[in-house]
Amino acid sequence: MFTLGNLFCGFLSVGFAANGQFNNAAVLILIGMMLDSMDGRLARMLKADSALGKELDSLADIVTFGVAPSFLVYYTYFFQFELIGLAIAGLFPLFGAYRLARFNISSGKSSINYFIGVPITAAGGILAILTLFGDKIPNIVTTVIFTGLCFLMVSKIRIPSLKEVPLPKYGTIVTFFLGCLLFLLYKGTYGQSPYLMYIAAPLYIAYLAYRFVKGKNNKDID
Repeated sequence: MFTLGNLFCGFLSVGFAANGQFNNAAVLILIGMMLDSMDGRLARMLKADSALGKELDSLADIVTFGVAPSFLVYYTYFFQFELIGLAIAGLFPLFGAYRLARFNISSGKSSINYFIGVPITAAGGILAILTLFGDKIPNIVTTVIFTGLCFLMVSKIRIPSLKEVPLPKYGTIVTFFLGCLLFLLYKGTYGQSPYLMYIAAPLYIAYLAYRFVKGKNNKDID
């Protein structure tokens, strides 16, 4: 359900971007990141992880963190280059799909301490955040970051993984900070924000609370 929720957020993000609601589209990608960070851990806690879930997760990721961010960047900036801009925006999901496929066939050999190349989840999230603050960031900076992320995803650079960082100690602090930031950004604009944000946030807080209690009762919180 969480993985499919991630996928649905990606679909909704494309729709919001097409209707010119770019901030809402970016927030939906961030909600997708939230759900993506939860599904694997919940599956392991409930002992419900499977090969089907892993494949479904990759399919959801290519939509939410590949296709949706590329459309978002196209509608906010690359549209002015017409067909060439559309073609350039389309490179992002292509590189992301290659990165996911490479990860899927090598995940058994890779270390839990690092990723090979930037994960598509992080790359898509960065583009979403850039769009949220698009009026304060020059377009040339967005273009450079967009291009750099495309190549970093398929590169063989080792990116440190935070999988071994205890979530109750660090993740809760980061999540609380991001939650406060989103609240400040959308204070007084309830009707303009996607309602999913107000559903996903309590669920994520409940999940973190459960993780915190479980971590107290069991040192091995994963």
